[in-house]
Amino acid sequence: SFIGEESVAAGEGSILTDNPTWIIDPIDGTTNFVHRFPFVAVSIGFVVNKQIEFGIVYSCVEDKMYTARKGKGAFCNGQKLQVSGQEDITKSLLVTELGSNRDPETIKIILSNMERLLSIPIHG
Repeated sequence: SFIGEESVAAGEGSILTDNPTWIIDPIDGTTNFVHRFPFVAVSIGFVVNKQIEFGIVYSCVEDKMYTARKGKGAFCNGQKLQVSGQEDITKSLLVTELGSNRDPETIKIILSNMERLLSIPIHG
């Protein structure tokens, strides 16, 4: 099976099944791309039985290839990645994206979630 983010965004339905499925977003960061903001990638995932097996993200502007395989770790241009080990949330950096849906009910939910996040004493 195949699920394409651009076709789903255009209104086509898709259902993730147990079948082996490719999930592809050819312009991950479409809004960034449209506004020439240089954070755009090609994202590809492969799922079997609704479980991710591997993923590949190519950050075009940075020329970085991120890869990950279930049980094998994650890499950037072949170098193994690891989490920082930081356990103190007050030293963490929160990054979020609000999405493009401007439906009043959706905005209410997003702002409520943001309020909860902003009450955490994060670093930035």
